Amino acid sequence: MAAQLILSAIRGLGVGMPKARIFQQGTPATQSGKARSQTWILEHEPAEAKRPDPLMGWAGSGDTDQQVRLTFPTLDAALGYAGRHGLDAQVVPPAPKRLIIQSYAENFR
Repeated sequence: MAAQLILSAIRGLGVGMPKARIFQQGTPATQSGKARSQTWILEHEPAEAKRPDPLMGWAGSGDTDQQVRLTFPTLDAALGYAGRHGLDAQVVPPAPKRLIIQSYAENFR
C-alpha cells in the first residue's frame, strides 16, 4: 500500500519510473566453476549523477538504491519483483558460451 502511494507521488512529480537492470553474472576468467552462475541479479540504475565530495573528493550521490543488489533463482522471479515494485526492468541476455575444445597435446605446440 505504501509503495503504491510513493509510486503515485513520483508519477505526479513528472519523474519517470525507477529503472533496473536484470542480468546473469558470468564466471570470472580465473575460475572454472559454475557455482552461482545460474542466478539472476537485479540492480537499480542510477537516479542521479555522482558528484565529488568537497572535502575528500570521493564520488557519491544521495541515491541509496545503487547500493542494493538482489539475486533471484529465475528470470521470472526477478521480473515479478520488478513488476510488483513498479520498476521499469531491462533484461540483459547472457552472453553465449564458447567452448574451445582442444587436446592436452595442443598446449605444447
